[in-house]
Parts: sequence; C-alpha cells; structure tokens
Amino acid sequence: AARAEVTARWEMLYRGTTAREEAALGAATAREADAALHALQDSSPGSLTVYVVPEGSALLPQGTDVYVGKHRSALVRARQGLATLHARLQQLTQVMSFSASSVAAALSDRVPNSQLGPDTRRHLKSSLGYEITFSLLNPDPKSHDVDWDIEGAVNHYVQPILDKLSLVANFSVDSQILYYAVLGVTPRFDKESSSFILSAHSLPHVINPVEARLGSSAASLYPVLNFLLYVPERSHSPLYIQDKDGAPVATNAFHSPRWGGIMIYNVEAPASPQASLPLHVDVDMVRVMEVFLAQLRLLFGLSREELPPEFLVESPGNEGLADWELDCLLWAHTMENIATVSTTLTSLAQLLDQISNIVIKDDVASEVYRAVAAVQDAMAELAEGRLRSAFLASKEAVTSSERAFFDPSLLHLLYFPDDQKFAIYIPLFLPMAVPIFLSLAKMIREARQSKKEPTKMD
Repeated sequence: AARAEVTARWEMLYRGTTAREEAALGAATAREADAALHALQDSSPGSLTVYVVPEGSALLPQGTDVYVGKHRSALVRARQGLATLHARLQQLTQVMSFSASSVAAALSDRVPNSQLGPDTRRHLKSSLGYEITFSLLNPDPKSHDVDWDIEGAVNHYVQPILDKLSLVANFSVDSQILYYAVLGVTPRFDKESSSFILSAHSLPHVINPVEARLGSSAASLYPVLNFLLYVPERSHSPLYIQDKDGAPVATNAFHSPRWGGIMIYNVEAPASPQASLPLHVDVDMVRVMEVFLAQLRLLFGLSREELPPEFLVESPGNEGLADWELDCLLWAHTMENIATVSTTLTSLAQLLDQISNIVIKDDVASEVYRAVAAVQDAMAELAEGRLRSAFLASKEAVTSSERAFFDPSLLHLLYFPDDQKFAIYIPLFLPMAVPIFLSLAKMIREARQSKKEPTKMD
C-alpha cells in the first residue's frame, strides 16, 4: 500500500506541484521545507509523500540524495533519469514502510528459529497496555544522598513520546527509590584505570537479583518495562561496563530484550577526603533520559537499520518518535494482532474438538463471531492502506478473542472425559448399588419359582 501510494504521488508530481508546495520547497534548508510541507500533506497514518527536487537544488546538503523528515514525507534528488529515481523510491519505501525484516520481527513467535535473525525476538510483543517503571537504586545511602527529578524528566522527555504512542497502547508510568539494592554481581577491579569493571558476560546475572526487589510485575496485567538507574556504592566506584571486545561502553548502560534497561551513574569523588557523608548527588536527568529513551526505542523495535551514505534522516527531536516510525509500529502491531487472534481462535477450536460435551454460551459465541469479523475488517482496511482503522480493528479482535478463550465457562477442569467420570462416580455409587442389585436378583428368583409351582384347584 505504501509503494502504491508513492507511485500515485509521483504521478501527481510529474504533472506539477501546487503553488503552496513550490513555496515550501523554496525554503533554505530541508528541515524548514519538511516543517512547511507538513501542513500540506495527507497526515493520516500509513500515507507517504515524496517530493522530487532538481539535481542542482541547494535544498539538500552536498552528498545527500534522499532526505527523510520527521513527518510522512521525503525529499529525493533527481539524478540520471527515471531508472535511478525508481531505485531510490524503492530504497525509500523500504526504510519508511513495512519491510521483510519488520514482518519477521512481528511474527517472530510463530516462525522457526532457523529462519530468524539474531535481533528479531528483541522487540516487545504487542499488548493493549504497558507499564513503565523508573527505579533509582542506591545501595549505599550512608555515602550517597541521591536526588533525581524523575517527575519533571518524565513530563519533559517521556510524556511526548507516550502521547504519540497512545494510539498503539495505554501506558502508565511510576517511579520508586530502592535502598541497599545491589546488582548481585561483584565487579572486577582494574588496576590500570583504577576503576571497577562489569564485563559483558556478567551482565545477564545482574537482572535476576535486582528484579526480585522491584516488585512491579507481581500484580501487573500488562508487560512491565523497567528502567533502572544504579548509583554504585562507594567501595565499587567508579564502575564501568565493558563490551565483548573489552572496550568501555559509551553510555555505561545496557538493555535486556523485552524487559528494560540499566544505566550505571558514577558519582565524582569529593575533592577533600574529609568531606562529610553522605554526599549530595544531583542526577543529570538529561543524560539519563537520553539513554532511557534510546532503550525504549530499542524495546519497541524502532532502531534504524544501516542506511546508504546518501540518505539523511531527520532526528525526531523532543517527540522521540517520527510520524513514519509510528506508522511502522502500527503496521507491525496490526500484523502481530491478526496472528495472535488466529492462534487464539485455533487453540479454542482445538479445545472444543477435544471436549465433546463442552457447553458454549451465547456470549462466548458472540465474542468469537466478533473477533472473526474484526480480523476480516482489519485485513480489508490494511489492504486499502487505512492503517489507523486496521489497527483499531485488530485491537478489537484481540480483545474479543481473549474474552472468548478465557471465559470461566470454558475451563478445561469443568469437563471430564467419560473414563474419568466412571472412575469418579463408580466408587461412590457401588456400595449403594450392591444391596439394590441383590434385592432385584431375589425378586426375580421368587417370581420364577412362583411360575413353576402348580396352581391348586378346589
């Protein structure tokens, strides 16, 4: 659908642009042109507008042939005829729309491991809601008095991206401070740098001891994303993370697929050894939130693939998410929702085949019919390129299928096979049935004897 729309838009541009579009394309920079063209575009999810500029245009920087903006548009420099332009359009649609790798990532739980890449199972599974928890871990409160403005940071950095993702799912955000919470892994001291090191192979052992202290997923109905800021204790400071090659990690952080991320925040040593404890620490929330937002994008599968050198992709800025990236996410979740509904209804049909005497209530049947109709609507809307309505229909299908599958009347334990029924009821009724059977046998014998005796005639 995206490629078809690009082709249609290219035919319109070939016939000529409007006066307002010409004025917007006369901006000084590509960023200014993208902002001006945004008001003139079709801003519905799933749409894509491509503007072709002359080869000698100064709108694109030197060495840049394709500019991808923050919205649902791109600028392409015309070079060497239509064949080259067609190749550029194909590359562009693969970057800004649903590619084969996106399909594999969306259906990773239903594809054999041999057909998947190493990163396809890192993305979060589609859900109706997510819970985000920011945790500050202070294992040494006697030495460090840590102060972080998490509320202001969430409102300024996190809330804009959650507002854009509100179409995808519902989000709830909370925070907590945990004292005397350690990583559970003893770091190695490096004499050359006079610092402590966490190697890459020890990072998987960090999460389990910390997760036991979080307690955020105990009563959660939705997946929980954990973002931890760890201030090392004074005896293990400074603490740095090394990658597999032994090089220090620039962000001093790492993320765990479908779980969250951890950042280690080192505190500068006091200038005077006689400084009073605890030291007051004001966390630089700008640096911390840059790392957490990057990890959040990785969890949602929004990491950008390696692009050709002539491509220039505009940063989404404070919003943290470009409009076309939101479309890619909607595509992925719509496909995953449709696959989830198919799996759920198939499992329900198998359950009904296994239990012959199961009772299907009218409300359960209505949910099944509603789920099937919603899936059909989602597929039809997706084929027509109406991404928003397709995603909403897929969410409705998931909700209806889950209600039908988890209905209390369909619990497997409520229905017993015939052999189990005999095994349960025979020991109960056999002691009562023995005297009855003996009395019936005695009555039958007496009836037979009465027939054999001759009738006396007076």
